[in-house]
Amino acid sequence: MNKFKTLLQSSIKSTDTEETIDVYFTRPIGLAFALLWNRLGIHPIAITLLSMCFGVAAGYMFYFTDWQHNLYGVGLLMLANFCDSTDGQMARLSGKKTLVGRVLDGFSGDVWFFCIYAAIALRLQNTFMPYTDIKWGIWIWVLAGVAGILCHAPQCSLSDYYRQIHLFFLKGREGSELDNYKQQRAIYDSLSLRHAPFQKIFYYNYANYCKGQERRTPRFQAFFQLIKERFNGAENLPVKIREHFLKGSRPLMKYTNILTFNTRAISLYASCLLNIPWLYLLVEITIMSCIYIYMHKRHELLCEECIQLVTEKELIQQ
Repeated sequence: MNKFKTLLQSSIKSTDTEETIDVYFTRPIGLAFALLWNRLGIHPIAITLLSMCFGVAAGYMFYFTDWQHNLYGVGLLMLANFCDSTDGQMARLSGKKTLVGRVLDGFSGDVWFFCIYAAIALRLQNTFMPYTDIKWGIWIWVLAGVAGILCHAPQCSLSDYYRQIHLFFLKGREGSELDNYKQQRAIYDSLSLRHAPFQKIFYYNYANYCKGQERRTPRFQAFFQLIKERFNGAENLPVKIREHFLKGSRPLMKYTNILTFNTRAISLYASCLLNIPWLYLLVEITIMSCIYIYMHKRHELLCEECIQLVTEKELIQQ
């Protein structure tokens, strides 16, 4: 038991970035699976692919209106999430961490929710809108598209970016998976489409993913560039500035958790079991979007404060 607790602690990225439900529920179950599958010699990427299968099956179950199928959907999505936790823990414990595995891990979540949104739209398109005699028709697809593409996708990508930034300042480069567009684009340019077509396509998409994160965080990009110039990298950042950033970033981690899986999944489970799945889409568009806007604004203001601290320190040294 003590060994399990030690392994659990070592497999958790940071208490700052972990949600309570993950620390006491998802991670322990994921670790138990990880130890089993690691003993069987199963690669983490295989577990990621298995999570995709569970997620797709969950989406199919949410197409039905009866609570039994929806309950199966809840169970399958929980299994998908356990596998998602398992592959990351296996990678960290076994040293089999790869960029492809990490990106595929994020992509698997996109596959789950794409299937879920499609299932909800198919489920509702021939039903009536609440309190009207008008059928949803094409409008449920529009609502699902707005919730999934314009809300869910940017919320998750920016939340992941803020987590990696926090881990970078907390643990350094080794404890974070913070990447940048310039670096990934250079790898893409170095590859031959003829000799490495799949790798080239992968790095093209991943570089653009990083570019999208950077485009939405102008003050952080300015802060990060400034500390590279002033201190020859964030690793040499003065303790005062590092602690100021972490103090401001730490309260925002709860919002990154809300915008990733657990809160979203609970909203989905409740709305589907109550046979009002359209409510889940509205939660995505309204409540989740408000949290996203607040989180983004606070992080950019924090970075502006840090820029001023760096500038003040430079003036004092002069």
